[in-house]
Amino acid sequence: MSDAVIRVEHLKKRYLLSHEPKERYTALRDVITRGAKDLARRLMAPSQEILSSSEEEFWALQDVSFEINQGDRVGIIGRNGAGKSTLLKILSRITEPTSGRMALKGRVASLLEVGTGFHPELTGRENIYLNGAILGMSRVEIRKKFDEIVAFAEVERFLDTPVKRYSSGMYVRLAFGVAAHLEPEILIVDEVLAVGDMGFQKKCLGRMGEVAREGRTVLFVSHNMAAIRALCSRALFMKEGQIFLDTDVETAVNRYLGEDESTEAYVVWNPQKAPQAPELRFTEAYILNDKGERSATIDCRRNFTIGVEYEILKPLSSGVRIGFGMQNNEGIQICGSNDPKGWIHALREPGHYVTHCQFPGYMLNAGTYALYFGADMPPYRGLFVTTPYCLNFSIEDVEGHGPNNDKLPGILRPKLEWNVQQAVVN
Repeated sequence: MSDAVIRVEHLKKRYLLSHEPKERYTALRDVITRGAKDLARRLMAPSQEILSSSEEEFWALQDVSFEINQGDRVGIIGRNGAGKSTLLKILSRITEPTSGRMALKGRVASLLEVGTGFHPELTGRENIYLNGAILGMSRVEIRKKFDEIVAFAEVERFLDTPVKRYSSGMYVRLAFGVAAHLEPEILIVDEVLAVGDMGFQKKCLGRMGEVAREGRTVLFVSHNMAAIRALCSRALFMKEGQIFLDTDVETAVNRYLGEDESTEAYVVWNPQKAPQAPELRFTEAYILNDKGERSATIDCRRNFTIGVEYEILKPLSSGVRIGFGMQNNEGIQICGSNDPKGWIHALREPGHYVTHCQFPGYMLNAGTYALYFGADMPPYRGLFVTTPYCLNFSIEDVEGHGPNNDKLPGILRPKLEWNVQQAVVN
């Protein structure tokens, strides 16, 4: 008898994408005309599902099947649009599949996108008890874990504040604390951990490791390959809504990195889905080459500019500091930097702001790199809003090294001054 706690069989998920143009108003004759056309198509093909001319099918998942046993630590990797988040939403019972079936044994705690799982009008304290009740725990069981959750989330001062007033970082800290400490048999975590600062991410990975060692099952979606390698022993590599590889984590990660040669030097966030807090919302970010042009490929000899734009939504009397973090395509943290003058400003009025940081040439070795952005205010208590890793760019070594133009080892490629003199021996 199989000891699988998750069994997925031929899972498919279809969405209908609407291409209806946005109009200020729709005339009655337009409604009647569209209705008549749809009726005619249905009369001509009564046994088929007819899509309107403004709709398009999109299959987010296509015939996905796998089993996961108790205690497995499984990473789910793939490029954006591969179907990872859709799969987790189905496993978390947030959305229904179009066809196929799944079976889960035990309580499931999910941490997907910011905004799911908590009632915004309830306080942090009330949401802890609500989530525990949803998981089937008694009030006594929740109370035993309550202090541990609050200590982990570091939100003691705001425990009786409605969570709609929390920053995205506070929200995720509490949400993860609830999900990981209320003893679920299955813990599902999406890329939402990217909202927290590096210290919090490390703490979350440690807690997920403890959950796995306790014999519980962990599913983890991330673009951070170092985190996937550290936590998981198995990986599902997804491509275009299908399981491309189901294998050990090293094989899957190496295959993913070998195929992930895409670069995107420009991102614009939808205002409704942008990384934001009550004080600030990120709007766009980009990479500029030494000529001031957006470029995903940078000459290793030339400087380049990291740019991020954002809106300050209410006056900030203590100023705000914008920074970035960088990693390579293996998930190794390269560096981070922030504006040292950001806290000097006595007041930041609401409005649109642009922050540029120039990165010198002859610094990074040839390879692919990714950036995320964050903002904090004095006194420093961690980032109050961060983006996920959102910009990808590559450094091209146009000089090489030595007569064979070899690639230099390591992460850095500095151009250093050398001085050779013959020593005088007495």
